[in-house]
Amino acid sequence: MNAASARAKPRTSAVLFDLGGVLIDWNPRHLYRGLFGEDRDGMEEFLATVCTPAWNLEQDRGRPFSEGIALLCRRFPQHREMITAFRERWEEMVAGDIPDNVALLRRITDAGRGAFAITDWSAETFPLVRRRFPFLDLFDGIVVSGEEGFLKPSAEIFGVARTRFGLDPATTTFVDDSRENYHGARRLGYDAIHYKNPVQLREELAARGWPVGDPGDG
Repeated sequence: MNAASARAKPRTSAVLFDLGGVLIDWNPRHLYRGLFGEDRDGMEEFLATVCTPAWNLEQDRGRPFSEGIALLCRRFPQHREMITAFRERWEEMVAGDIPDNVALLRRITDAGRGAFAITDWSAETFPLVRRRFPFLDLFDGIVVSGEEGFLKPSAEIFGVARTRFGLDPATTTFVDDSRENYHGARRLGYDAIHYKNPVQLREELAARGWPVGDPGDG
């Protein structure tokens, strides 16, 4: 089912996945471990004080990477090479998909159940993962924060997903590895799962009646 048909009538039930940390293994440490070598403390300090999660979220909100990189280079000129690597070598931050969870998604969609995604992701870099991971085509629709100008867990971005895809929060299972997003979704009336690992996710989806197969399935 495509996004247009999803808008045509409300879903009686659907699952709404986060992507990074749930289905895609994105982490800046995948890149910076190689750049910092044995200096792990230096890497952690850099990610905590220079290319911080809060700074990166502004790209996820829609700020162009060129602006974000220029801002940090002015503030931390001694780290210019490390800062520019965040964008120039961004794809090295993506280790791959999370196979067990992709398999769960595939079983859900093979059963004809509604599956959507809502992700905090830059509009500049999301096309890179779209090309890299064909499983993203399994979704009936994906809301990308960088394209909408809102971040999770705002009511605005959840509202985009709700109206665009005809979702009913009371019958939509939301999955996210962020505790803040989990609680935000619950406040908006979603049945939410705070993702920790593939086994826990399978068990919680199975308990809700989602067709996720048996633990030993490939």
